[in-house]
Amino acid sequence: MSDLLTFGLIALPWWGYLLVTLGLTHLTSLGVTLYLHRCQAHRSVEMHPLLSHFFRFWLWLTTGQVTREWVAVHRKHHAKCETEEDPHSPVFYGIHRVLWGGAFLYRRETRNPQTLAKYGHATPHDWLERHLYTPRSTWGPISMLGLDLLLFGLPGLAIWAVQMVWTPFWAAGVINGIGHYWGYRNFECKDAATNIVPIGLIAGGEELHNNHHAFPSSARFSQRRGEFDLGWAYLRLLERLRLVTIKKVAPRPHRDRQASGVDRETLQAIVAQRMHVLRDYARRVTVPTLRSHAVLPGMSALRARQLLVRDQSRLSRRASGELERLLAAHPQLLTVYHFRERLQEIWESSGHSDEHLLERIREWCRHAEASGIDALRGFAARLQTYRPVPVPNAAR
Repeated sequence: MSDLLTFGLIALPWWGYLLVTLGLTHLTSLGVTLYLHRCQAHRSVEMHPLLSHFFRFWLWLTTGQVTREWVAVHRKHHAKCETEEDPHSPVFYGIHRVLWGGAFLYRRETRNPQTLAKYGHATPHDWLERHLYTPRSTWGPISMLGLDLLLFGLPGLAIWAVQMVWTPFWAAGVINGIGHYWGYRNFECKDAATNIVPIGLIAGGEELHNNHHAFPSSARFSQRRGEFDLGWAYLRLLERLRLVTIKKVAPRPHRDRQASGVDRETLQAIVAQRMHVLRDYARRVTVPTLRSHAVLPGMSALRARQLLVRDQSRLSRRASGELERLLAAHPQLLTVYHFRERLQEIWESSGHSDEHLLERIREWCRHAEASGIDALRGFAARLQTYRPVPVPNAAR
């Protein structure tokens, strides 16, 4: 009997308990990234009812997570990112508070009925959700404790403790904290999201956070060679097993080198691939133009590049002043900077007809060709070769 209490029904060497812990927490991470995030919050995949309910049950058991609450808080994070209304922005709260207390910020937002009403729509509302998962969310972790103790004895207590802190630390702390504070950026979106590889096996692809914020509705988070989205690999396997249907994937850059002139297909492609267009502009226009000019005294080339490519809404007052001085000193940099702003304004326009937007793109290209700047001329020609990605190939 004492052996049963000490070691439970299953006695393992120390490394066996470690593997069990990693396996259980990995399954929880998959539940967060595949079910809560990609399926429920962004509707980029559709799951078979059995798989969907398995993840819902597993997350209730290992985290006490309520689907509607998680989805609502996450959607609000995207809608209000890096503002006072963002539930867990390190830009507003500070990195230490989000990293170590992100779970408390999340829990506080779940108590906001307006958040749940506005952002928690289209989540499960069946009998189990109404009578078990939502009103008795603490029963899950308590049941998990009993199960861990029964199977593993006293080591099960340590396994359970790791399970309880796993998601609050990695998801609420690391991804929501460091993922908006430190790392590299493929895309200059309007928030501070970064990619923080390599922790892919732990986060299941969530570490590619900048990519996700650039294309929120995409089921695939990886965007360039060398990036690996473990969650996407699982989705492709589950798709083969007919357990998931992949609905939305971010388009890859697609160009027809023989094309010339701006038509409706060009407009459609530029709008859909706008984050790629901005990155392309930085690489082919902004950076080459910067290299041909001496930066200001005391300013590094890296700092100058950051100021020129970062969205103006993300610049501090000090950074805005630095940018103004840099542009005032180099009229050619000012020109390419204003051209980028004008290009971005085209797809941010709302309430305009396709004909109006087409004319604005054509006008942009004409002015770029007449600018006298070789990099701008080349980009105007390149912009006209963008074409929509065929839908059947988008997810492959």
